[in-house]
Amino acid sequence: MNKDNKINNVLITGITGFVGSHLADYILKNFPEVKILGLARWRSPTDNIRHILDKITLQFGDLLDPFSLKTILSNHKPDVIFHLAAQSYVTFSFSSPVATLNTNVIGTCNLLEAVKELKFASDYDPIIHICSSSEVYGQVKEEDVPIKEDVPFRPASPYAVSKVAEDMLAYQYWLSWGIKTLRTRMFTHTGPRRGDVFVVSNFAKQIAAIEAGLAPPVVKVGNLESIRTFTDVRDAVRAYWLLVTKCTLGEVYNIGGVETMKVGEMLNRLLGLSAVKNIKIEVDPNRLRPSDVTLQIPSTEKFHKETGWKPEIKFVQTMEDTLNYWRGYYKKEKR
Repeated sequence: MNKDNKINNVLITGITGFVGSHLADYILKNFPEVKILGLARWRSPTDNIRHILDKITLQFGDLLDPFSLKTILSNHKPDVIFHLAAQSYVTFSFSSPVATLNTNVIGTCNLLEAVKELKFASDYDPIIHICSSSEVYGQVKEEDVPIKEDVPFRPASPYAVSKVAEDMLAYQYWLSWGIKTLRTRMFTHTGPRRGDVFVVSNFAKQIAAIEAGLAPPVVKVGNLESIRTFTDVRDAVRAYWLLVTKCTLGEVYNIGGVETMKVGEMLNRLLGLSAVKNIKIEVDPNRLRPSDVTLQIPSTEKFHKETGWKPEIKFVQTMEDTLNYWRGYYKKEKR
């Protein structure tokens, strides 16, 4: 077991992104003694971390450049690597499967190889959190709900295939080389700063634009029948910290919320938070995927048993915070 090891410094890949920025916030607030390194490409926008740039150390590199990874790791030797960087937009993966596989599979392999080389050259032996996804399970059968970690993979998109490969690479490097990997399969999570291509954030942005008088009172949607269990990103990053301090090395864990609903019900709840009451809903065929995953309800029993984690933030708060994030965005746009 990996019980409460002392952590002096961490590396977050994808720190400029949605989850990475919230993880940095969580560590700074709760463990201010821990130094945070962030892997970023030189062209990555820093909007999500602008408020903490003076408290972290950005390291410019690229998952597809093994030399940059090895240089950063050998110079700083982080105790824990949170590998969150990815091409994470499912719809984009259908039109750009090679880019998705390169970033997520080859990039992850480059990172694991860099750690392996340093381990055998200098005894550097960090804990590595590999962030897989509930998308690996694909369209599950009703008898498989709630979804446990041993449910078969049925990936329904190139993105999901890439996450299967990441997941299995982490397992293989643990088996073959003793690299201290931990894998998570996070179910739907959202909150402020979420990219506007993801469902809750996309709907919230559309509503905020309508409220600001910048769009007609119509919300464009895709499949509203999909069933999802929603988690707040701030609960998710708290789970990630517990993962690397409490969980069994080499293992995999589902992490997800407890509030389950159809996407259409979620949209109705969001609309209920708006002062504009004449908003119509319109299906946009371009928002429908070639193949979809419509039943995602997790069992988090394994993770809860080892960490005691459970969600604390109610989904109505998540929706309100996300909507307020986009309201603030349009206020800035107007100014």
